[in-house]
Amino acid sequence: MKKYSFKNRELSWLDFNERVLQEAADITVPLIERLRFIGIFSNNLDEFYKVRYATVKRLALSKKKVKKFYKGENAKDLLNLITERAIELQNRSNLILDFILKDLEKENIFIADEQSIPKDSISYIKSFFLDKIQPKLKIVLLNEKDDFPQLSESSCFLIIKVESKNKNLNYAIVQFPDKFERFIVIKNQDVKYVIMIDDIIRYHLFEIFKIFNPSNISANMIKFSRDAELDFDDDISKSYLEKISQSVKDRLKGDPLRFVYDKEIDPNTLKFLLEKMNINSEIDSIIPGGKYHNKKDYMNFPILNNDLAYDKIEQLVIKDFYKHKTVFESIDERDFLVHTPFHKFNHILTFLSEASIDPEVKRICITIYRLSKLSSVANTLINAAKNGKEVVVQIELQARFDETNNIDYAKLMQDQGVKLIFGIPTLKVHAKVCVVEKLINNKILKYGFISTGNFNESTAKIYTDFTIFTSNQSLLDEISNVFEFFSFNYKKFKYEKLIISPYNTKKFFKSLIKNEIKNAKRGKDAFIKIKLNNITNYEMIKELYKAAEEGVKIYLIVRGICCLIPDQKNTHNNIELISIVDKFLEHTRMFIFCNNGKNKTYISSADWMTRNLDNRVEVTIPIEDEKISNQLNEIFSIYWNDNQKSRCVNSENNNEYRKNELGIIRSQSQVYNYHHNEN
Repeated sequence: MKKYSFKNRELSWLDFNERVLQEAADITVPLIERLRFIGIFSNNLDEFYKVRYATVKRLALSKKKVKKFYKGENAKDLLNLITERAIELQNRSNLILDFILKDLEKENIFIADEQSIPKDSISYIKSFFLDKIQPKLKIVLLNEKDDFPQLSESSCFLIIKVESKNKNLNYAIVQFPDKFERFIVIKNQDVKYVIMIDDIIRYHLFEIFKIFNPSNISANMIKFSRDAELDFDDDISKSYLEKISQSVKDRLKGDPLRFVYDKEIDPNTLKFLLEKMNINSEIDSIIPGGKYHNKKDYMNFPILNNDLAYDKIEQLVIKDFYKHKTVFESIDERDFLVHTPFHKFNHILTFLSEASIDPEVKRICITIYRLSKLSSVANTLINAAKNGKEVVVQIELQARFDETNNIDYAKLMQDQGVKLIFGIPTLKVHAKVCVVEKLINNKILKYGFISTGNFNESTAKIYTDFTIFTSNQSLLDEISNVFEFFSFNYKKFKYEKLIISPYNTKKFFKSLIKNEIKNAKRGKDAFIKIKLNNITNYEMIKELYKAAEEGVKIYLIVRGICCLIPDQKNTHNNIELISIVDKFLEHTRMFIFCNNGKNKTYISSADWMTRNLDNRVEVTIPIEDEKISNQLNEIFSIYWNDNQKSRCVNSENNNEYRKNELGIIRSQSQVYNYHHNEN
């Protein structure tokens, strides 16, 4: 058996986050957007530690024999590699941030700290502190004999060392106010000052701790990440909803994984903290940082100058979508492709809104993975239930980090008469589908949509996703069967068109790959074009390696984790692999197979990861409409020719920008123009 090489998924993910950091360093990106990329980088790293680092740590602590990860290293070795790489990227992000802040000063935007608050603003800052900040501060005194307090990892903390005039020493933790803006803006003529609440707190430390008669006070920021894995109890008297709710609350007690501290902290203070927090230097990631942590807050840095941010695009309306009195009549005529955020998400909301009041509509079935905080989708479904429609919602309560939001909406919808399906044991439901049933002339007709993304109006502004509206009855009948499966897990359904995980997605795509191999061996044109978020499943990667060995040309666009290494021995340079990171987060999943010149095109909710192929319910659909198939092929070509925001992914792991001789092609801008010209 041939031996193939694979990239470790954790290290590949860090490579992806480096590409995000590249956007922060790119001087062609508007300054405030560069700050926001610093925030995205930081937020990504936080989630990485809570999920992926946590998994590796669990294996490192396990007494069971586990497989080797990377070049023969065990779990502990991998933890060290991750920490080294994370420190390198963290240090780079600090340098990039310094450059950005200096460039902001050239635009008369200054970041002030406790030492540089403008004199004529001191009175305002003091009032702001007393009225807004101090009443919401949480201050916990630390005593060597007491247990360390339970801290929320989502908050910022200052570790305070207070030396009193009588030589007594006190430690305290100051937690920042929850749900509080991190940045305070002060305008002074043509100059704008931005002050972090961290520094406003630092400025008032002697006031806060005056009861200790302090002679000296030091304040250093700390930040930590906990294991975010949900652990369920086995109490059969509790509902699934109750178990999820409790498990989310228990995250506060998760093991610490990463500890980031101000490198200027007193060594004794650091030692005190590590001991109190039970942080193990052998398996936990301990990272020295700068004065400020939680750089994810930069994602919400105020736009103080429109010239320093991306121009907002004018989202497009699909041609002929509103041609008739109702969108159902338009969908009767043809299928429609919506490509958010280039197109308006309102196409989905209008469809659901019309369905909610249409007397002919009897039933609405929809899957929900992530809802926005203020969800028009949920409200429309509630309205439909109030109007007497049967509304069936399969809502995934284990959508990581959105569990609380989904639970709240689940309770609300349930109270308003919506029928909820909470999932399938051992399987997450990640499919993005909707079916509406109308009774017309005593006959049920179906309308619906299938998407690569969540039905979330907030993320639809920044995530690229495909949604297909259709009245194809045979396809929609099969989607209805998916909802029947949600309710009756033991029933088996036959699918002629849909490709469904965990049942046949892997098998189906393998057969398509084998068909390309067969055609290549016969001297016919053979290619595979794939656009994904992540590809980690070794089984599917091996199939691509085999295809490349047989002469099949493979074009891969992978935004995030990629365990495939294109420059394998014997693949004859038949695999090309790029990653695109730009203004919008690329979230579309599409597959195009040559099929001897009769292209087969698909969109899907599933990446090629083991979890998507084997452990989730996912839906992939064939694109039967010739016009939409051509659109998707042309869109793929635009992305593939990108020479501004695409990076080469290879064994060298250097994330070099990809160049070609096609003139300036920035794919996201070109795709917008493509859709605009369609209208």
